[in-house]
Parts: sequence; C-alpha cells; structure tokens
Amino acid sequence: MKITQSYSPEDRWVDGSTCLETELCLPDNMIRTGTELESLQTGPVLIVPSQKATQETVDEKEALKYVEHKRQLSEPSYYPEAGSQKQQKQTTLAEVVSVSTTKGVFHQLLLTSAVLLLAAGCGMPIGYSAVLLPQLYDSNETLAIDIEMGSWIASVHSLATPIGSFASGPIMDRWGRRPAILLAIVPLFGGWVLLATASSHFLLLLGRVVAGISVGLTAAPAQILLAEIAEPRLRGLLIGAPFVSYSLGILLVYALGSQFHWREVAWGGTVLPLLSFVALFFAPESPVWLARNNQPDRAAKALTWLRGCPVQAKQELHQLTERFEQEQQQHNRRPQNFWCSLGELAIVKPLIIINAFHVLQILSGTYLVVFYAVDIISDMGGSDINSIQAAVLTAIVRLAFTFLYCFLLLMMPRRLMVTLSGLGSGLSCVAIAAFMYIRAGEPKTPLDTYVAATLILIYIGANTGFMTMPGIMIGELLPAKIRGQIAGYLFTIFNLLLFGVAKGFPYAKAALKTQGLFLMFGIASFAASLLLFLLLPETKGRSLHDIEDYFRQRN
Repeated sequence: MKITQSYSPEDRWVDGSTCLETELCLPDNMIRTGTELESLQTGPVLIVPSQKATQETVDEKEALKYVEHKRQLSEPSYYPEAGSQKQQKQTTLAEVVSVSTTKGVFHQLLLTSAVLLLAAGCGMPIGYSAVLLPQLYDSNETLAIDIEMGSWIASVHSLATPIGSFASGPIMDRWGRRPAILLAIVPLFGGWVLLATASSHFLLLLGRVVAGISVGLTAAPAQILLAEIAEPRLRGLLIGAPFVSYSLGILLVYALGSQFHWREVAWGGTVLPLLSFVALFFAPESPVWLARNNQPDRAAKALTWLRGCPVQAKQELHQLTERFEQEQQQHNRRPQNFWCSLGELAIVKPLIIINAFHVLQILSGTYLVVFYAVDIISDMGGSDINSIQAAVLTAIVRLAFTFLYCFLLLMMPRRLMVTLSGLGSGLSCVAIAAFMYIRAGEPKTPLDTYVAATLILIYIGANTGFMTMPGIMIGELLPAKIRGQIAGYLFTIFNLLLFGVAKGFPYAKAALKTQGLFLMFGIASFAASLLLFLLLPETKGRSLHDIEDYFRQRN
C-alpha cells in the first residue's frame, strides 16, 4: 500500500499493486476482445476463454455471467423508461455476481470494520442507564438520585436521538457520508466526557442528551455509506453487521458496569469513538456521493480501492455518472424540489413499505421487550430474578442471533429470512399469551420463571431478524438522489414512534395485561411478515440501480 501526498482521503488508499487494465482483472486464462474505448462506451466487452484453457473453472463462469449481465445493462432498452412495453412490465430483478477482486472484498470489509467500531460505541450509551441508575440509587453516592430523576436520565437519550437523525440527512447530502460520520463522533466523545466528569444532575442529563444526538447523527450516514460502498453480493452482510456491533456495545457496557464505577465506565466509553474517528478519517468517501457531486477523480480512486480493479471502477463510475446526467436532463439541469420528488413512484413505494414495517416492527415488541424484559419476566414467572443477570442474558441472546442473521443475509433471500423471523416471533408470542392465560390466578412457582424466561429468549431470538431489516431497506430501496436526505427523516420518525410507544408501554400493560400485550405482539409479527412477503422485492445480490428501476415500474 503506498500513501500518496494528495489532499483527498481517497488518494491515501490508492494501492500500487492493483491489477492491470489489459487483463480486465480476470484469471490468466481469460482474455478480452475489443478496445478500451468500446468498453467505456458500451460497458464491458466480451470475454472469451483463451486457447490455452482446456476447461472453464467456476470463477471463469462467474466472470462470463457478470460481463453478460453488464452488457445487458448497457443497452438503453434495458431500463423501463426507454424500452418496450414488454420490457416495462418486467417485475423481476436479475442477480449480479461478484464485481470485486479478493483485494477489493478485503478493502470493503476493512472500511466496514471502521464503521463497526463506531456502531459498538453507539450501543454503549443505550445500555449505560442500566449501569448508571443502580449505582446512583445508592444513598452513599455523591450524586444520589430519586425515581423521578432516574426516569429522566434513562429516557432523555431516546428524546435526543431524533434531533440527530433529523439533522443527519442534510449534513450527509451537503458534505458527504464520511464527513457526516466524523462530525457525529465528536458529540459522542463529548457526551462520555461530560458523564465521566459530571458534578451535578444537570451535567448527567446534558451528557445523555449529547450522546443521544450523536447516536441519531450516526445511524443514517453509517447505513448509507455501507450500502453505497458494498458490492451487491456482500451488501446485506455489510449493512447488517453494525447491528452485531451495536448489540456488542450494549453487552460491553453491561460487563464493564458489573465490575467498575459508573465514572470509570464513562471514561471507557471514549475509547471506541476515538478509534473509529482515526479509522474513518483515512477512509474513502462514498463513490455514489462523489459521482453525484462532480468529483469523478475521487470517485474513480475510491471505486478502484473498493473493487480492486481499475477497469471495473471505470465502468461502475461510467454508469453512476450517466445515470446522474439522465436525472439532470429530466429536470432541465435544475435541482429537483425535495417535496416534489416524494411523489415519484420510485420513492413512494419504498416509503410505504419502510414506514409500514417500522410501525409493525415497533408494535411487535422488538425493542419493548428488551427495554422491559425484567419486568415482563417478573410478571410472568415471579420476581426472584437478578436484574443485571437478566439484562446481560438478553443482551447475549440478541448479540448471538444478530450475528446469526447477518450470515443468513449472506446466504438466504431477504424475504424468506424475514418471513421465517416473523413467523417464529408470532408463534412464540402466542405461546407466551397462552401460557399466561393458563397460569392466570395460579400461584407462581420457580418453574414458571424458567418457562417464562425461556419463551422470552426464544421470542427475542426470532424477533431479532426484524431489527436488521429497517437499515437494510433504507440502504437498498431508496433512490440515490434522495437516499441521504430521506434516510435521516425516516430514522427521526422511527425514533419518535419508538419513544412514544415505549413511554406508553406501562399504561398498555396495565390495560391489556401481559398476555394481551403478547397477543398484540404476535399479531403485529404476523402482519409484518405478510407485508414484506407481498410487497418487498427480493434484493439479495441485486444492484442499487436495478432496485431503483424496479420501483419505477408499475408492478
């Protein structure tokens, strides 16, 4: 790896050992026909086996499959708005094989790892209240609190998160995905310092607010960056991976809180933001954003590093640039009004799917059961349970299943995975409601506690599949021209809905009882599965351009 003296971050990532254009980044027994000019004008040229090759390997077949698909994409008639009526009625998406060399895949994983550090750092403030409040309730603590102050310390983080989410869209559209993430890290570090040095309740609340704003600022740019740098084959895994780190951050803060004072835990919380800032400072910007903001040189360098092949980088940049120019020509080279663009089919349909799923996901109890796991288990099977042990156990289960679902995203179709997740979630909720109904009025026994805890953990494991889907849908379904701005607003709406439902949960539990709540969770889980099965196109292995074209059709 050679580090150049160019100003842009992409220049620092230029690899001096990338493959030669004359070989088109393919195996030695594959040669190409045609000229480089033809490949830039019409897409990849035909690749044929050399005479020395006696048998096609699997990699060679994949290469041929890919270039044939790219040749079809280069034809104007492929796109619905320019093709025949028969082509406009196309409602399926063609899968794209790998477009990166091994080195390119490694670079994508390297950039994702930098985001994962930040995701873990954002998970720590979520679980910090479970560490902070028990220690502050101790009367010997210098900043001892009562129940009222404790409720504010716990909830103010969720109130502040939508503020950051609302601001993240315009920031990442104006200055880029990477600068938006770097900017978001600053208040996260500052929030931990405020908590570690707090001398009053006001500073504790301020530290929670600042950290909450930072988490809101981070969510959308991180998801969008990963969606735009990943090749189709790896996109589900890379977008889903931050949820693993997020869960790991919650587990990490629980573990630290069980051993150290809350101030020491706060100082420990500054480590991950610092490491992620250094890693992302040297990372390349999203090629999509660069191409759409008249920076083709930086976009080419970023794509070359991410794909490991300069020819593939040129071809992908050519497609990005051509698509952007088509959008400008449609609007007479004037910026389209944000509100007017919301009326387009390619935007309306994803928004309906995403927002409907957000509502059903929250009503299915994805986050509510995590927030109130101890209270629910106590209501179901008895109060003889350690709250810290219960919190750690639920965090471990969620981490393990989030890790599992990330690999399922790499191997399974999206719709099948989320359908099975919803069915498992719904069935476990019905089982819990039936158990509660049968045991209503009966004396609680230790067996009840174990049965209740087991059913809750099964529910959390099945329902975790829902947690990964909003980030994936936002990264994949939204068109490039509005992806950054609308993503921030979607996260804002989601966080506001979550806060409102979480605050109203105790009242709903008092009215419906625990068995009634879980019956509602089960119905919402089944409804979410049905919604995505009927409306969500299979996006695994599909390019973002193809997905956007799919939603433009009247399917």
